[in-house]
Amino acid sequence: MQLTDTHNKTCLIGLSYFDLQGEPLKQSQLAGKVIKSDAEEGISIKLFTAGEQDAKKGAEKSAVFILPPTLNCWFVAPKGSYPVQSTKIENPDYLVTWDIHQTQKDTEEGQHEWWEWVPRTVPPQVGQ
Repeated sequence: MQLTDTHNKTCLIGLSYFDLQGEPLKQSQLAGKVIKSDAEEGISIKLFTAGEQDAKKGAEKSAVFILPPTLNCWFVAPKGSYPVQSTKIENPDYLVTWDIHQTQKDTEEGQHEWWEWVPRTVPPQVGQ
């Protein structure tokens, strides 16, 4: 698979955040449609707003989320209905999962926090 293969595809994104000791901090799920990709800048996804599955609807209101340009954590999604936030996504193209690890102790107010993005290269378990 190449970066351009993701263009105009829908994806569900699972993000797991961990502290310095590897303890879970939070998990979040996002859904959207890939609008562009670049080997340096990453994969840009126009997020769906609550109740919509078409990035063209309400496009002005939708945020863009950028993932690292790594494809070994992109898996073809089994057909079905997937609950995400307060809506359901029907038959997405891909499931994408990342573990995001904190890499430094608390920073001062206004200082940048550093996180390491680690792709989950094992297909997610769906419906189990």
